[in-house]
Amino acid sequence: MGRTVRVDEMADAINELLEEYSDLATDGMKSAVQKSAKFVKEEISANAPRQTGAYAKSWTSKKTQEDSTSVQYTVHSKNKYQLAHLLENGHALRGGGRTKAYPHIAPAEEAGQTYLENLIEEALKE
Repeated sequence: MGRTVRVDEMADAINELLEEYSDLATDGMKSAVQKSAKFVKEEISANAPRQTGAYAKSWTSKKTQEDSTSVQYTVHSKNKYQLAHLLENGHALRGGGRTKAYPHIAPAEEAGQTYLENLIEEALKE
């Protein structure tokens, strides 16, 4: 700051500062999204049902889209994706009845949303 600007240069100076803030905010948001994707992956892995541990270890986060103003990550099970819905919601058994549901994805998603909101607020305050 501490910069002296003439009146006829004020609009350009304001636009320059707004662009700088926009770039910083975008970088902060992208970083927040990356951190929250990793957080959700770790939450799912930590709370996933364990028989052998292979299902819990199969979760990963992957950047699926990025442009100059946004980034998108997908959290998914690399090789045990068929089990995710069945374990999360339970399923019918061949001989009748249902299995117990092990909710581990939805709670991680909710916690991730809260975590992302907090990270974005911190990034915009800086």
